[in-house]
Amino acid sequence: MSMLLELKDVRAGYGETVVLEGVSLALKAGQAISVLGRNGVGKSTLLNTVLGLTTLHSGSIVYQGKGVEKMPSHKRATAGLGLVPQEREIFPSLSVEENLKVAVAPGTWTLEAVYELFPRLKQRHRNMGNQLSGGEQQMLAIGRALIGNPKVLLLDEPFEGLAPVIVDMLVEAFNRLRQSSDMGIVLVEQHAELALELTENTIVLDRGHISWQGVSQDLLNDPARLAQLIGLDLA
Repeated sequence: MSMLLELKDVRAGYGETVVLEGVSLALKAGQAISVLGRNGVGKSTLLNTVLGLTTLHSGSIVYQGKGVEKMPSHKRATAGLGLVPQEREIFPSLSVEENLKVAVAPGTWTLEAVYELFPRLKQRHRNMGNQLSGGEQQMLAIGRALIGNPKVLLLDEPFEGLAPVIVDMLVEAFNRLRQSSDMGIVLVEQHAELALELTENTIVLDRGHISWQGVSQDLLNDPARLAQLIGLDLA
């Protein structure tokens, strides 16, 4: 199967400041990859680089067989690279439905499909963005990305700071999404064990370099190695 998204020896950062050094990954349609690591090692920078929001110093970014290094970020988004940012960035003065309609693009993900995935959004469809709980805002951020019908979904810390019951709801939605779609997913997440359970493959970043790359289950089965790589306290 041909790759949906490939990063090859990417060196990138912000202006002259280099954050990522020699990072490579390959994502197939229908596959999910997690990106793990301590805070500040370049995980969000990796997603921003895919979207063209950083300075690419060297290396290549290939999407659907074509290099997109010189493609503006807004064109990458319309071409099918969708981001759920860590800050969510929903419009506080627009209703749930208006937030979703702003991002609509042709495809299988319609307003009705998003409401089916997240029934709570349908219940709150007239509420303003600033009237939602943190969990509801996260559902809206994911729904807004989906309604743009991306081929690759980039998720930046989607479970951060949420109550366990909300995390469970989002995990259920994530699994439903994977079963019903051939979308490729890149998941940046601090909840390492959860991310490993949700994805087939994983890369671990350390100071902008890949310190480990392989099958998620292998790392999940080796808690001592996982703790060493990302600084978990096993006590």
